[in-house]
This record gives sequence, C-alpha cells and structure tokens, in this order.
Amino acid sequence: MNSFGDTFVFTSFGESHSAAIGGVLDGVPAGLHINFAMIREALDRRAGRTSSLPSVEGTELGTSARALHEPDEVEWLSGVLDGVTLGTPIAFLIRNRDARPEDYEALKHSFRQGHADSTYAAKYGIRDWRGGGRASARETAARVVAGNIAAQLLAKQGIQIHARLVQVGDETRPEHFSEVIARYRAEGDSIGGIVACEVSGLPAGLGEPIFDKVQAHLAYAILSINACKGFDYGSGFSGVGLPGSVANQQSGGLLGGITDGTTLRFRCVFKPTPSTPKAGVKGRHDACVAVRAVPVVEAMTALVLANFVASL
Repeated sequence: MNSFGDTFVFTSFGESHSAAIGGVLDGVPAGLHINFAMIREALDRRAGRTSSLPSVEGTELGTSARALHEPDEVEWLSGVLDGVTLGTPIAFLIRNRDARPEDYEALKHSFRQGHADSTYAAKYGIRDWRGGGRASARETAARVVAGNIAAQLLAKQGIQIHARLVQVGDETRPEHFSEVIARYRAEGDSIGGIVACEVSGLPAGLGEPIFDKVQAHLAYAILSINACKGFDYGSGFSGVGLPGSVANQQSGGLLGGITDGTTLRFRCVFKPTPSTPKAGVKGRHDACVAVRAVPVVEAMTALVLANFVASL
C-alpha cells in the first residue's frame, strides 16, 4: 500500500532514481498558513545537512553523499495558494537531482544482502535495481513534507512532537555519538541506533479500544520506516524487569490504547545499514541511518495523530 490514514490521508509515489518522488495529502482543512521554513529545516535534518546533535554535521555522522547533495526542493502542484491551504488535496513533488544509477550497475543481476531486492523480485517479477527503487529511504523525504504539514496543523491545537537520537550502538551519551559513528565509517561499516519521541499537549480520549489503539497505529506507522526493527512505549521492553508497582506508573501517555492527557512517549530502533564497503557493496551509504530517521519519526507520528484528531 502507498496510502496512509483514512480521514487524513497521505499517498506517496516515486522511486529512488526515477524523475521525482512526491505525495498527495488529503484532509488538510482550508486556511492553514504553511510555514515552508519549517519544512525546509526538517528536510535538511533528514538529509543530514543539519543535525539535532550540537556542532555536528552530516559529514561527521557518515551521512551518504547523495543525501547531502540532493537539494530536496519542493514543488507545490495543488492545494496551496499564497502559502495557505485551500482544503483541497495538496500535491507536491521533489525532483531527484543527484541520482546516479550507474553506481548500482553491478546490482542488475545480483541481490544485496539485508535489502528488499530479492523480495521485490519475488513479489513483482521485476525490480528497480537503481538503489532499491521504491524500497529506498529516498522515499522518506515525501513523508517528511506531508508529516510536517500535519505537525503544523497539530501545533495549532497545542500538540508538539519532538524526537531525538538517544543511543548509537551501545553508546547512550550524545556527546560521543559522532566519534562512534566515525569509527564505524572509517572501518567501512555501519551501526544502528535508537530514536525516542515525545508528544506533549495531547488531549485525553484519543484512540479507540481493541483494534484502533493509538500505540497500534503508531507502531504500524513507525515500523513502516526503512530500517526500523522495533517499537516500544511507556516502560516498554525495559519494564519487564520492573515490579508492577513501578511499571504501572509509566503509562507512556496511553491506557487501554487511549491517550490519558499526559506526555506520550515511545522509542524505536534502527538497524545498521546492510550495504557497506566492508560488505563489498559500492554506492553512497550511511554509517548510521538512525541519525536521519529522527525527522521521519516525527513526520509519521504527526500523520498518525492528525488522523485521530481529524476523526473527532
């Protein structure tokens, strides 16, 4: 499926090395003044041109060369006039300016270990070998645009979303993240990481019992992000070692799948990039994809919550 949501609906399109990627966002009410600078800032964080870590740039964190060189200029096709939403579907695209399919020429007749190459071929009988095609993390730029619009809409209601990198490998001290990543990059390898997200200002009562629990929708959305391998909320997996009298104080902002009015908290883990020089794969790859996943996590969280709010 390429569409997400049922009331506030986002559809994405495009492949890593096609002419463009983009999306259509339906359900945005008329009259929202879009802050394009906020969208630009989020895209720059996703690309690694800027970082949420102090005094650290994407080059220091092993961000792929392509991500740093893609301008990610958004072309607004419909739904916006003079920066204000019209209430009609918002369509946009981001042209792929720095696509270099020749970097992946050797993959025409081979599959990369740890990627979706073989499964796409098994499912469709054909695959786009140019950097993974639709399975490439390049697609997440469109999510960031749509999710940022959703976040701006939520902010009008006092709802704020903030994600951050909290662990790289076994390291939990942010001041050491860059040196850990640099070490793996120098070895031609990669390392995974954990992103934590907090949402403040949520009213009590969002979500439905049984099959439409907020955490179920969040897990569905977050696990759809490339390289994401796990999701937990509240006390999460670490709570297994806590007595009930302690663990029951860590709701994570949700009880029975419904928001309780406190800060919503969850975490997600991203695996190391499987394509690395050490694995014998040429191309432009990240040493730690979790760094660039932060704004994508925020974007998908905003799309989930905007869909719940729109359903009220």
